[in-house]
Amino acid sequence: MIRLEPGKYAYLGYRVENGVLFIDSTYTPPEHRGKGIAAKLVEAAISYSKENGLRIAANCDYAKKYFERHPEYSQLLK
Repeated sequence: MIRLEPGKYAYLGYRVENGVLFIDSTYTPPEHRGKGIAAKLVEAAISYSKENGLRIAANCDYAKKYFERHPEYSQLLK
C-alpha cells in the first residue's frame, strides 16, 4: 500500500498459496493514475516473489499487461 495523500491510497491485492503469489488486484485513485504507481506496486511484488522463491500468477488486468510489457520477468510467471 502506498499513501498518496491523506485518505488516498494505492494498493496491490495479493495472496500466497502453495508457493505462488497471486496478484488479484491493483488500485490507484483516478487522480493519481498514469504516474507509474501501479508499476511500483507490481515491482514490489516481483521483488517479494524473488526473495521468497515464489512464482507469480497475474490475475488482474494491470498485472497481466505489466508482464506483457516486461517479458524479462516471464520466468517468474506460473
